[in-house]
Amino acid sequence: MTIIKPPRLRKGSIIGLVAPASTPSSEENIEKGAAYLEELGYRVKFGKHIRNTHGYLAGTDEKRATDFNNMARDKDVKAIFAIRGGYGTPRILQMIDYSSLKQNPKIILGYSDITALQLAIFSKIGLVTFSGPMTGTDMCEDLDPYTEKHFWQLLTSTKKIGVLKNPSDEPLKILRHGKARGRLLGGNLSLIACLTGTPFLPKLRGSILFLEDVEEAPHRIDRMLAQLLNAGVLNGLAGIVFGKFTDCNPSNPSEPHLTLNQIQKEYTEKIKCPVVANFQYGHIPRKLTVPIGLQAILDSKRERIEVLESTVI
Repeated sequence: MTIIKPPRLRKGSIIGLVAPASTPSSEENIEKGAAYLEELGYRVKFGKHIRNTHGYLAGTDEKRATDFNNMARDKDVKAIFAIRGGYGTPRILQMIDYSSLKQNPKIILGYSDITALQLAIFSKIGLVTFSGPMTGTDMCEDLDPYTEKHFWQLLTSTKKIGVLKNPSDEPLKILRHGKARGRLLGGNLSLIACLTGTPFLPKLRGSILFLEDVEEAPHRIDRMLAQLLNAGVLNGLAGIVFGKFTDCNPSNPSEPHLTLNQIQKEYTEKIKCPVVANFQYGHIPRKLTVPIGLQAILDSKRERIEVLESTVI
């Protein structure tokens, strides 16, 4: 597969805002997120249906897909930022205009449920996307300086990214030592499990798989990892990087249960590649942005994950 990198963002670039998953954040948060971008010198274009609702979705599948495709086809739009995640992108994967994105590549930013859309895009056309903060959940607040500095660096600089460095007070945890090289692929565990067995999950053999999740009980994390193991997804990986699993607590702590640490260690024993945990990525205010599809090295001895190339051109 030929890997496609999008052009970097420049001041004055138009950023399209879409809601491909759950109902939008409050009107105030939508406006605050847009204002943040405009204060930095960017121009904002809203999806036509961005304020629609359809149950827990941000409008019907057709309207959500239409907004995304309109941004993909608009040559003046240089980036597409998701307002929020939640749930909904798996429902529109068959409706996405992948060919327009291939002809006119652009930055696509989001995480959580947006994982399904990003992995589908990589699977179909090899476009590098960005698993990072969203306008209606992160940029509408005072962004953590660590988060802000890192994701803008990835979107605007053509220099090699280098080490994805945790904060000094959040060291990586080494579950299995080793050194591996592969493409960074992954995101939200629930969405990767959802894509298993579909044409929208990229081939993961030889990749460094990064994972995170939120508000999932340990037995559900266990079940999803078992699904990936039994489907052969975890076989042949170059490495695994566990990010933050936020509020992933047992529903009843007084009953017998496995801890998240136990689950991660037990699955580490089932596979044969380097594994690290506590990567500063996920549903947390202070987080790294991860480029999906780029070559990286996982080195447990040096306790680092290093991206070997630039993210944009």
